[in-house]
Amino acid sequence: MYASIGIATSASVPLSLTDDRGHHTHLERPARRIISLSPSITELVYAAGAGDKLVGVSSRSDYPVSTRAIPEIGGVSGLDLERLVMLRPDLVIAWGSGNGADIDRLEKLGLPVFVTEAARLEDIPRLLRLIGQLAATPVQAESAALSFETELQLIKQNYVGRQRVSVFLLIWNQPLMTVNGNHIISDIINRCGGVNIFAAASILAPVISAESLLQTNPQVIISGVLPESGMGAFWERFPQMQAVRNKHLFFIHPDLLHRQTPRILQAVKDVCLQLDQVRAE
Repeated sequence: MYASIGIATSASVPLSLTDDRGHHTHLERPARRIISLSPSITELVYAAGAGDKLVGVSSRSDYPVSTRAIPEIGGVSGLDLERLVMLRPDLVIAWGSGNGADIDRLEKLGLPVFVTEAARLEDIPRLLRLIGQLAATPVQAESAALSFETELQLIKQNYVGRQRVSVFLLIWNQPLMTVNGNHIISDIINRCGGVNIFAAASILAPVISAESLLQTNPQVIISGVLPESGMGAFWERFPQMQAVRNKHLFFIHPDLLHRQTPRILQAVKDVCLQLDQVRAE
């Protein structure tokens, strides 16, 4: 059960909210010193109107630009716990599937940790509202959440009943990695009338072989890997694959595709346009 959200949040009233693990986080007052453990969470905090409360951010937090002036405390490869503690946070917002064992370490140090996990596009406005309550910025958070929901609803209406298109989504190239049906990127594909060919995989971000990709023979390949990685030459090795033969190879910047923030709506629009292009051909 997720916490219910109210617009009126006092700057001094105690809070007790349930995070995406089902754990209760209790704060004597809304957070004034927040540390973010992923670039996505950093963006969400800013979008919820609480960017001025960030005292530490994970590495690669680079949006908006003002984020770059905030001290970094490490990332998914490891946190600088000493520096993190010295920043005296009254709230740490973590990424469930990315921060792993670091969450336990932080809680053992006595720090309040609120864990988030956006698996569907609707989770983004939900998390905006939660952060707005945690940081006492509910008006700004509600505005951002409503804007996102309005745009998402228009996309849903426009793409109901579209011809289905099989899609391979590349999130990393060494080794080849994709996402299963529980990942938010798979939700993007579904909203645009696509079918994630590896939706049934047992783990969230499976490694696949070139052979298994050939067997599935997708109509479209969408890559979040930067073009300078040399993927163009890689795909030339598979001229028999539908997507390669028909030149249905598309790129979406990883900052839009991989980050669970309001900017992901641009990735949704891009994917939908790309699949429409394939349908038209």
